[in-house]
Amino acid sequence: MTDESASPRRTGLPAPPPLGASALQPGAYEGSTVLVTGGGSGLGRAIAAEFARLGADLMLVSRNAERLKAAQEELSAIGGRVCAAVCDIREPDRIAEVFDAAEAALGLPDVLVNNAAANFPVPAEELSANGWRAVVDITLTGTWFMTREFSRRHLATGLPGSVINVGASYAWTGGPGFVHSAAAKAGVKNLVETLAVEWGPYGIQVNGLVPGLVPHDDMTAEIRGGLDRADGKDGRQPALRVGQPREIGWAATFLASPYARFVSGHTLVVDGANWQRRTLVAAPVETVREQLARGGPDD
Repeated sequence: MTDESASPRRTGLPAPPPLGASALQPGAYEGSTVLVTGGGSGLGRAIAAEFARLGADLMLVSRNAERLKAAQEELSAIGGRVCAAVCDIREPDRIAEVFDAAEAALGLPDVLVNNAAANFPVPAEELSANGWRAVVDITLTGTWFMTREFSRRHLATGLPGSVINVGASYAWTGGPGFVHSAAAKAGVKNLVETLAVEWGPYGIQVNGLVPGLVPHDDMTAEIRGGLDRADGKDGRQPALRVGQPREIGWAATFLASPYARFVSGHTLVVDGANWQRRTLVAAPVETVREQLARGGPDD
């Protein structure tokens, strides 16, 4: 007889397979070109690495030339050809030049990963006009400019393609303390749903990918500082652990693979169910100002 009074043991979700593992067949992306914005660091680089392990050629895009060079050297050692281009994705003319360079060196990109974004915590009433424009222009408008250029070239050639927009869970819920980013990411999510329908007849699938808390070396000083000041990050997740960068890369390689061809217009959240977390009793309200004063909102 089961002792109903006994509490189940807290184990959390299992750890992921080791770095270098893949659910897809070896060489699944051989002959394919993948363009990753924000590919010089952080999750962009981790996503690019998983495509490279599967044989893809890469075009890495970033505003930071130093990070691009380091990422190019690192990813070239994994396999496949790796090119890099300094680009501000707010500039459509420069974006066209980057696509021209990618086509000349590697061929038309088959996959576009829109990972580049901008963000910082701030009380909404203190957000400057320039701060709003910078975040919205990079996160939303830049994503649109990249996606538009990708689609125009695929529509002109009649070739299928796959777009993955990296989003955020507060596109659904709102993001107090991040009003600029939340508004922009809501727009990014809507691009997924709108363009998947509009371009599906031409063989272009469009999906979203939302990472949960995935610490990495290239986090901004503000975000890293908030994490460092918060104890027990694993215990604050329903999974009882944070995510690993490779888990986001695996999700991206699946969404753009032949095994996900009928998946389009969908945003996949990879966060161990954290964004769905609720408490039986509502926690006391802390204003954004109070949260920032103690080190930032909890993830």
